[in-house]
Amino acid sequence: MFATLRQRNFGLLWTAGLISLAGDWILMIALPIYVLQLTGSTLATSTLLMAGMLPDLLFGSIAGVFVDRWDRKRTMVISNLLLAAGLVPLLLVRSADQLWVLYVVMFFESTIAQFFGPAENALLPLLVDEQHLVAANSLNALNNNLARLLGPAIGGLAAGLVGLAGVAVLDAATFLISAAMIGLIAGSYRASPAPGTTPEHFGSAWAKVAREWLAGLRLIRADRVISIMFGLVAIVSLGEGVFAVLFVVFVNRVLGGGATEIGWLMSAQAVGGLLGGVLVGWIGHRVAPARLLGIGGVLFGLIDLAIFNYPAFLPGFLPAVALFVAVGIPGVVFSAGRSTLLQSAVADAYRGRVFGTYAMAGALMALLGTTLAGTFGDKAGVVTVLNIQGCVYVLAGIIVPALLGGARRANVLKLPVRS
Repeated sequence: MFATLRQRNFGLLWTAGLISLAGDWILMIALPIYVLQLTGSTLATSTLLMAGMLPDLLFGSIAGVFVDRWDRKRTMVISNLLLAAGLVPLLLVRSADQLWVLYVVMFFESTIAQFFGPAENALLPLLVDEQHLVAANSLNALNNNLARLLGPAIGGLAAGLVGLAGVAVLDAATFLISAAMIGLIAGSYRASPAPGTTPEHFGSAWAKVAREWLAGLRLIRADRVISIMFGLVAIVSLGEGVFAVLFVVFVNRVLGGGATEIGWLMSAQAVGGLLGGVLVGWIGHRVAPARLLGIGGVLFGLIDLAIFNYPAFLPGFLPAVALFVAVGIPGVVFSAGRSTLLQSAVADAYRGRVFGTYAMAGALMALLGTTLAGTFGDKAGVVTVLNIQGCVYVLAGIIVPALLGGARRANVLKLPVRS
């Protein structure tokens, strides 16, 4: 795993991602705290979160078209610079009547992120050898958990010590550092031209964008492996949407905890994620990505079911902490297998479009999951509805590898191993 990190270009991308993600967590924790303190309204706080989710649905798919047109490295650098600039209006917010500024900033930041995410997923396979792709994705998952472990604590502390303006400056600095590091990556990384394209194009610029977008959708529909992966994101995002709504309710009503206990559980899962990242980096080149996805999905789902149901048999909060550490490990195994499969299945010319649409599909199904949780959480019981998440992961871990095996894509299911 660490041999992959020593590859200069990937090491720069990884470090930039860690710094930027930590900044994201700082802002994600501090902004809702500030809104709640300013207004005392849970509606205002939830509206802020919705403003951040909306661009996933509106722009996620179409942003990928532009990612496939532009140089991926340059796209990430410019995105980071825009993300830093977009935080400047937060310096002006002083009272509740300026709350609209926070919504606009959240919407803008999330919109720019629609370009950054697909560009990163499209760039990563170009920075490492194919046999190191699993390790690279496990390191990215390790990144996410390191940021998740450090960012919320720093965000909560920063919100209390330096206020919203200080948090904005801190987050903007992480974007600027990230932009500088990505700019140091050697080479240019414009997408390979799609098959059948020529320098001559007819019609308006937007007509070309529409054709390219539709070409990406046709690829998703026509390629069995990609279609299966989209079915996967649909079912697991549904479960994640349920969890996002009912997790706090579960901790409060079932475990008898509050904000402190929620923080402990988030940190516990991040610790498990760090362990999972190391594990995948160690074994990833020996195990097919589809098998990683299957094992990770089944174990993640079973441990989730244990988390939601153990209080009926074993009272106490400490088992939840232990189980959250445990669930973080297969979570990374699942994530690394999933990312590697999709990156390997999609030609470079289409990666931006596919990953953009993939993110949009996940956001749409997560929104459906939140709706189901809000509708049935009280009627059917919190634990009953939360069990949906555990079950969909178990089903995904069993069904998806079986379907992928039927696709007979050996180059995807088992990446070459360097002897």
